[in-house]
Amino acid sequence: MKNYIINQINDSAVTKKAIVDNEALIDLLVVVAKACVEVYRNGKKILIAGNGGSAADAQHFAAELVGRYGFDRPSLPSIALTTDSSNLTAIGNDYGYEYVFSRQLEGLAQEGDLFIGISTSGNSQNVINAFISAKERGVTTVALVGRDGGKMAVMADYAIIVPSNATPRIQESHLLIEHMLCDIIEKEIFGGGVA
Repeated sequence: MKNYIINQINDSAVTKKAIVDNEALIDLLVVVAKACVEVYRNGKKILIAGNGGSAADAQHFAAELVGRYGFDRPSLPSIALTTDSSNLTAIGNDYGYEYVFSRQLEGLAQEGDLFIGISTSGNSQNVINAFISAKERGVTTVALVGRDGGKMAVMADYAIIVPSNATPRIQESHLLIEHMLCDIIEKEIFGGGVA
């Protein structure tokens, strides 16, 4: 069992090293971080959605922005579209589960906002429909995906594709990226910035 645990940790480290070694991906992360900062500098909000573990990631990400990440500072507007059970069940019942996020974006998203869709496969239909709704409203879109990026990668303005086919490694890397974005946003808006 000890070797199994060590192998799991090593697999996670290998995935993160693959991110670090991919200069184009690092450059893209810089662009996305700057886009997130600009959203807040322009008085707009970030909306986030995903299914299963990605739903939990969306909620965690939004909570770090609304609450705090590294230090006390004013709240930043962010909404996890996964948290309102009344919306999820009403929309799912009336329109179908594949519209639970797109209908919320129709009511909540405004031009200049930013939508982050999270999916390990990049093929979640309800997140794909959210990208369509976001585009119709002039919302910048970011796909946080893995594997080959799936359908979401070609739909998004920015597709951050974690270089792995293993769902746990993708999810771990998504969390790292979300934390990194929170840290940069917080420091750029309320701190001295980042180098």
